[in-house]
Amino acid sequence: MQNFHKIRRLPPYVFEEVNRLKAAARAEGADIIDLGMGNPDLPTPQSIVDKLVETVAKPRTNRYSASKGIPGLRRAQASYYARRFGVKLDPDTEVVATLGSKEGFANMAQAITAPGDVVLTPNPSYPIHAFGFLMAGGSTRSIPAEPGPEFFRALERAVVHSVPKPIAMVICYPSNPGAYTADIEFFREVVAFAKKHDIFVLSDLAYSEIYFEGDPPPSILQVEGAKEIAVEFTSMSKTFSMPGWRMGFAVGNPMLCSALARVKSYLDYGAFTPIQVAAAAALNGGEEPIIEIRDTYRRRRDALVDSFGRAGWDVPSPKASMFAWVPIPPGLAHLGSLEFSKQLLEEAHVAVAPGIGFGEHGDGHVRIALVENEQRIRQAARSVKKFLDRRHNVVPLNAAGR
Repeated sequence: MQNFHKIRRLPPYVFEEVNRLKAAARAEGADIIDLGMGNPDLPTPQSIVDKLVETVAKPRTNRYSASKGIPGLRRAQASYYARRFGVKLDPDTEVVATLGSKEGFANMAQAITAPGDVVLTPNPSYPIHAFGFLMAGGSTRSIPAEPGPEFFRALERAVVHSVPKPIAMVICYPSNPGAYTADIEFFREVVAFAKKHDIFVLSDLAYSEIYFEGDPPPSILQVEGAKEIAVEFTSMSKTFSMPGWRMGFAVGNPMLCSALARVKSYLDYGAFTPIQVAAAAALNGGEEPIIEIRDTYRRRRDALVDSFGRAGWDVPSPKASMFAWVPIPPGLAHLGSLEFSKQLLEEAHVAVAPGIGFGEHGDGHVRIALVENEQRIRQAARSVKKFLDRRHNVVPLNAAGR
């Protein structure tokens, strides 16, 4: 398989090492507290499930669906953007339903990337942001994941030194894994830069509704003229706790949306129609389920920061997303994120995601997902404390003269 061109372009999947250890430990009866994968554990709101069941029972809903999304779903997403962001979207030309935001990114990369094209991607970042373009034959150049002056200095260097000039940049706020947030002024600068240099912007807004303090995260499409160069990807996985339903959207620039829809028309028939109907009902429903899910993640965040801090591992409190981006404890930083994650799993039975899996600039961190309840998070903290205490009590070999 290593002879296949696209397979050669993909590095080893570092999460697989942790997953393998996790599976082996569970096979031996270990109780693993899994804070690694961002796989929401909360139930999908009952009203959404009921709409799915109701629709499945109707005749003809088992037939092939619409690749770009049924009209009612695209209208529901446009209405959501109007309510939430004050952004007007044409559901026919500026909204495409995707099989989750991950599929949307991957197929957008297929649609717009020619061999050798350069795309600017955050580092550290969610893997599909870079590897979607690598699999499409493009090249990537890293830019900082954290918004700020260095972000724009890196953009300027990239335009000057990349050959050929970048065709697009990816941004993600609230970010995965870093939990960074950006304000509307930052997006204005991004749009101005992209227009000046004729670069598309692909914005990942999967965590728009998972925020804990301050103003709600904005959309880049709130910036005047942003639709001339930007497409934004959203997901229902976290907002409505629907990860396995695989429902997301790409919205914005009509030319990019059309290109994505064209590629998808050759590859899939869209999500199962009852899923699309239920998703439309969720988007058209009230905010109560969203608020309840957000409050649950806030309580988990607070439990994580408090209990892990008491255990001796300081966790920066994320302002948004369902993740904490946590530096490896100072005395163990030399291990690197992969080895630290493996030892934490083997000795404390707590699984986290090694930062190196999100790019080389993530190696000093691990990502902790808020996918266990508060009781389990505090249980994990007790195990972490024992793990750290054992490490602190070990006398280094050179200190004993050996």
